[in-house]
Amino acid sequence: MATITECRGALDRLSDSLARADGDVRGAAALDRTLSCHVTDLDTTFTGRLAGGRIEVEDTVPGPPPAKAQIRLAMTGDDLVAMVGGELNFAKAWASGRVRLEAGFRDLLKLRALL
Repeated sequence: MATITECRGALDRLSDSLARADGDVRGAAALDRTLSCHVTDLDTTFTGRLAGGRIEVEDTVPGPPPAKAQIRLAMTGDDLVAMVGGELNFAKAWASGRVRLEAGFRDLLKLRALL
């Protein structure tokens, strides 16, 4: 089972990847939205913003998200680490229910470039 530190590291690596992206991915990452990532098996939520092409983690809280973010992710820590490491395909994990993504319709359209 992935640890909180490993999950935080995965989010940092994902942020670095988004910052280096170009084309459609860069455009999708350029949103300015609140973000939460609930790591279900650790019952921990990372909260912050997707802004300036980066994920800025502002807080780590126990339990589910304390407030409804504009973009909400939920998955196990192992799945988060595997996705960022390229071992798990996001679209397949989302389609199978291993990963939950909730956002407004317009945001989902923009985020599809990341999928």
